[in-house]
Amino acid sequence: METNVRTPMQIFSLPQTLVVPLFQRPYVWDQVEQWEPLWNDIRRLTELRLRDPYSTATHFLGAVVVQAQDGQLGSLQASNIIDGQQRLTTLQLLMDATGSVLESAGRDTLAGQLESLTHNQATFVPEGESRLKIRHTNRDHAAFDEVMDSDPPVNHAELAHASARITRAHAYFADAVAAWLGVYDGDDYSSRANALVGVLTSGLQLVAINLTAVENSQEIFETLNARGTPLTAADLIKNFVFQRLASEGSDTRRAYAEDWPFDTKFWETEVSVGRYRVSRGSLFLNQWLISRIGEEIGPQQTFTRFKAYVEHDSGQKMGVLLPTIKRQADLYEAWTLAADDKDRQLTTVEMSVYRMKAFEVELLKPILVWLHDPERALAGDTIDGVVAAVESWVVRRMFLRLSTSDLGRVVADIIRIHNDAPDAELVDRVAKHLSRLNVSSTYWPGDNEIRAALTAEAAYRRFKVARLRVFMEAIENRFRRVTNQPQVPRRGYPIEHILPQKWKDNWPVDGPEAEIERGAHVHRLGNLTLLTGSLNSKVSNGAWDLKRDAIREHDTLLVNSRLLSSIGDEQWAEEAIQARTERIIDVLLAVWPVPQGHTGEVVDPRDKNQDWVEVKDLVAAGLLTPGTILTPRQGKWRSCEALIRDNGALEVEGQSFGSPSGAGRHVKGSVTNGWTFWSLPDGRRLIDVRAAFRGEKPTGDNKNNALSRVEWSEEDLGDYANGAAPLTLRLLDYVASNRPGDLLTGTDFAAIEVTPEQAAGVTGAMARKVYNDFERSNPPIEFIDVGGRWHYRMTAATAQGWRSLRGLSDGELE
Repeated sequence: METNVRTPMQIFSLPQTLVVPLFQRPYVWDQVEQWEPLWNDIRRLTELRLRDPYSTATHFLGAVVVQAQDGQLGSLQASNIIDGQQRLTTLQLLMDATGSVLESAGRDTLAGQLESLTHNQATFVPEGESRLKIRHTNRDHAAFDEVMDSDPPVNHAELAHASARITRAHAYFADAVAAWLGVYDGDDYSSRANALVGVLTSGLQLVAINLTAVENSQEIFETLNARGTPLTAADLIKNFVFQRLASEGSDTRRAYAEDWPFDTKFWETEVSVGRYRVSRGSLFLNQWLISRIGEEIGPQQTFTRFKAYVEHDSGQKMGVLLPTIKRQADLYEAWTLAADDKDRQLTTVEMSVYRMKAFEVELLKPILVWLHDPERALAGDTIDGVVAAVESWVVRRMFLRLSTSDLGRVVADIIRIHNDAPDAELVDRVAKHLSRLNVSSTYWPGDNEIRAALTAEAAYRRFKVARLRVFMEAIENRFRRVTNQPQVPRRGYPIEHILPQKWKDNWPVDGPEAEIERGAHVHRLGNLTLLTGSLNSKVSNGAWDLKRDAIREHDTLLVNSRLLSSIGDEQWAEEAIQARTERIIDVLLAVWPVPQGHTGEVVDPRDKNQDWVEVKDLVAAGLLTPGTILTPRQGKWRSCEALIRDNGALEVEGQSFGSPSGAGRHVKGSVTNGWTFWSLPDGRRLIDVRAAFRGEKPTGDNKNNALSRVEWSEEDLGDYANGAAPLTLRLLDYVASNRPGDLLTGTDFAAIEVTPEQAAGVTGAMARKVYNDFERSNPPIEFIDVGGRWHYRMTAATAQGWRSLRGLSDGELE
């Protein structure tokens, strides 16, 4: 075994063939996680060399392992790529795409330099053989050969394998390089082109491990990839930091003792970030980096981006930068510990940290770190004002249960755009930035939309208890602030239904109409309160007089004293619940306000074709009439009926349900697709009415016994996920994140260690469950015949819904 640090020129310059064996997984790198970060690193290094032509800065790409083959292919030395085929393939695609752009611009000499690293000279290649230096033998073979051998300028859309990931990577790099180089006859085109080629050939470094044909490559591969505990981003950064300090001549022992805080239990504790588990130290360093550069950075990119920032962007020696990191890390730790103190009177920042933990988001942490940059020394009122604005933006979206997946980009934009804003202007600038957001994925909702959504919302069913508790604590603290009382302790106080969930024994009403109305109010905000201690079940489910006296005697919260004073000696009933719901909404909007005049309008109003269409929307549109009786599909439950209420709820056997699927589940006793389960008196199913609302063609003759194709809503996907096995979830996560819309075969799942037999078993079980429980012909992963060959496929729309449900990003999983 021979190990050396090599540049691309040293690795690829000799005539050779590097073979990707059949057992290697297919090409899985993508734009978000790999192509774009790699290009940004190379672009930054190139721009550094343009500014400083004598710079010797390099960029490390990682390690590769190759093993010489026993035999030879013609006159060329042949080796198998044992590890690192993803980065080597990507590097070849980048060099070839760059060469294509340069050749199209008439820079033949520079293009030829790159071609010599991707293609062997014809004199070394047997007639009829490919000149490519990397040879894929798996399913990537055709796409790689096609795009690498295409004549420039390459029209990627017209290639036979235009949709292949390899082709898309080549197209991405070609577009990125062309955009960065600019107009080919511009003044600085030549200097930029020369610098870029210099970086691609000699400015990148890889650790090349070369094995002889007789060495045990599998043992070495396992040692590199599977044994031991993987290094965290904090571990990698630590190694880099102290090597950097040593090269600067700093006292590394003193620096470790005084300025490196991350080797403690607090920082080594693992925390959840979406689907990732990362050490708190790694998470902080990621968030600190975002606060410095104003870019979204995935957890897997933390180390490489940190290294690039230190080497190319910071303009500071590590001996100066590390104490700054330490100072901000100490603040971060103090906020976290303060937020966990149940009785502490929290500052605005500490309260925000507490609420983010309850909400299970880390979204705003980079903003907090950015606001506490020691070099800015912002006033406390400025910090509090910015925190209040961004927290309102996030919480108001939570009120409407809107996605947070695109908000990280906005956070990064705020940091980058307003980094130089004067102290006195920063709050106003951030608020205006948020107010200008006008698309559904990021906008700041206004008061009217939230009032409309929460007024009849079954809040207890829609929000997690931890979020509801934060809402109730915020209301209590708002009341206490008026009388200068301390904050309510954050002791996990229980959420109590004033009108009990089991109300029929002690809170009777006359007739089914009244029962339905009462059931519709049980989970509304106005019927919920915070208690300092749980009531025993007898009192909790008891009559109003008994419950009122218990609350008055044992509870001291202002939210309850105001409740009791507002109701007086009257009975607690629907009108009181609705009135209190409206008052609570008013307080919540005051706790998390928007600028005066802000309405939260968007340029892409919620499309009627989206998943959030509900029965109440059909009622409001006049497509369904309150009082209509719905009947279920054929089965032992055929005698059951559902009554459409004014508010869009469905009443079944005296119980009220907010969705067709909920009502159907109650009747059937198992998961069902309520839109196909329920039919109107004229024979149409609810799905046909929904299709009319969306402006679609109905799904087909509802008298036909064959199940129709029904697009998956996020609600339906959530029902499916609740009963799915871990292997099924892993398969769905992978396809939704990495291969939406692609045609797949069983071997494509090797990346997640799923055999073709397992894939077939999972998808077969999936189809059976969907047919029986969801009454549709299309499972989330379908099995379809294309050109006489069977493939798996998840539609792009289903993949988007699954990613939103599971908190995944496009390309998150490999």
